Amino acid sequence: MAENFDVIVIGGGPGGYVAAIRCAQLGLNTACIDDQRNKEGAPSLGGTCLNVGCIPSKALLDSSEQFHRLEHQFAAHGITADNVSMDVSKMQQRKDEIVKSLTGGIGVLFKANKVTSINGYGRLMAEKHVAVLDPETGELKQTISAPNIILAAGSKPVELPGIPFDGEFIVDSTGALNFDRVPKRLGVIGAGVIGLELGSVWNRLGSEVILLEAMDEFLAAADHQVSREAARQYKKQGLDIRLGAMVNRVASKPNGLAVNYTQKGEDHVVEVDRVVVAVGRKPATEGLLAPDCGVALDQRGFIEVDNHCLTAEEGVWAIGDAVRGPMLAHKSSEEGVAVAERIAGGVGHVDFNTIPWVIYTAPEIAWVGKTENELKAEGVPISTGMFPFAATGRAKAMEDTAGMVKVIAHAETDRILGVHIIGPHVSELIAECVVAMSFHASSEDLARIVHAHPTLSEAVHESALAVEKRAIHKFG
Repeated sequence: MAENFDVIVIGGGPGGYVAAIRCAQLGLNTACIDDQRNKEGAPSLGGTCLNVGCIPSKALLDSSEQFHRLEHQFAAHGITADNVSMDVSKMQQRKDEIVKSLTGGIGVLFKANKVTSINGYGRLMAEKHVAVLDPETGELKQTISAPNIILAAGSKPVELPGIPFDGEFIVDSTGALNFDRVPKRLGVIGAGVIGLELGSVWNRLGSEVILLEAMDEFLAAADHQVSREAARQYKKQGLDIRLGAMVNRVASKPNGLAVNYTQKGEDHVVEVDRVVVAVGRKPATEGLLAPDCGVALDQRGFIEVDNHCLTAEEGVWAIGDAVRGPMLAHKSSEEGVAVAERIAGGVGHVDFNTIPWVIYTAPEIAWVGKTENELKAEGVPISTGMFPFAATGRAKAMEDTAGMVKVIAHAETDRILGVHIIGPHVSELIAECVVAMSFHASSEDLARIVHAHPTLSEAVHESALAVEKRAIHKFG
């Protein structure tokens, strides 16, 4: 006989574990099923984000940035060092310790909130039963049931046809986080968020990085002025970004790999030591649903849901990377909270118009809302204001002046429609802009808020002033 709960969550990533904790806080008897295991083979909550995604990548980004600054930027501060070197094994050890601390912390939170944690692969069966399978053998371990089930299966890397991952020379993002040495030449297929972040890590440590991007436009989702500035900064750092490059095959050679690609109708070959495939992610829904469970997938494998994350089966919800919308950890978490509150009889809400996006390169890129080109295509009248970090005292004192802030407001109502930033610590600065947009603020509102001096946030303040052409510290 199946063990009964009030809520069963399948998936322990940022959507699933947050949903489970919030359900428990609301008094619901909750179980969370997750099959993730760490390098030692022990259960490890946190999903892709904490185990092999957001957290380990940011740890490596920080380590590599410190190394790069010591080599190339600290001299301006009067700091010099001889024979600088990077101990890759030590860097990897630090990353693993951070991951272990945070994933273990979720287990502590589960215990504190009385969430039942079950290690295994969860499959939704008919009549809201969930089969818990052994992840390795596929054998049935137990069956549980609940009137409400939250599917938070997450996503996995896309594998290119004819270019299978081998775990050593041709790898996905997880493999690129675990290199034991710096490749002399690294090929990265895909110059999106993941490709740029991973490429930046190994480029800073001395690898010659070639990014092959199939799209003709660089960072098409970002504002055009931000993406243009980003391309300029990445080029200065030594990243070799080749647009319109369609990879056809990767062949093994005695001393590495030969990546064959087509660009502008011509065939090219680049020889590298390793290849990272970073062409996107897809929902990890294969095997998640029994045929008679009542839940449908679309043609791309996403779980079909309504605006409230409810599937066609009453009481079965789906959140995060496995459903429509951006594949972002914070989006998944907020959907998890919203669904938990709906299950408990409350009102859950996620505003997709104010979800921030961040690329954690140096300089960082962050934005919220729509781009100038999107708004113009929609026929929306706009006014824009921009301000460079080079004109702020704090950025100059930090010796980190690349980038700018761009505020886009409605030309008639002055409501803020988008904010786009490239520069230092902008992953933090964007939060002010998200709050402003969430409260339907105007650029005038942002312009009249007192910002501390000297801070990087003054660039946000001045860009809001610039919408009405009254920035104080800007020439022209």
